[in-house]
Amino acid sequence: MHDEKREEPVAAAPEQQNAHMVKCVKFGREMPGLDRVPWKGDIGKRVYENVSKEAWRMWVEHSKMLMNEYRLNPLDPNSLKIMEEQMEQFFFGEGAKLPDSYVPPKH
Repeated sequence: MHDEKREEPVAAAPEQQNAHMVKCVKFGREMPGLDRVPWKGDIGKRVYENVSKEAWRMWVEHSKMLMNEYRLNPLDPNSLKIMEEQMEQFFFGEGAKLPDSYVPPKH
């Protein structure tokens, strides 16, 4: 028999305690921000500093529609430029403009 010393598990700190908080440009109030910069360059930094996780989820859903409607390729630099411009509008411009050809899905 040997005496092994067991370490007690350390309780994880509540997520909110260390959460990155931002005044969200979409919701106009303090909310948890993203865990990391989501995009390269200036736009990524602005999003990290001004966009909540909730607003980012809205963008992700919107961006899927854009990728499909505009038939964008996430590996194509021109497609990425279009997505950056759309992201800029979505968060810091006039808002989300739908493509002219977009037809909302019927439920």
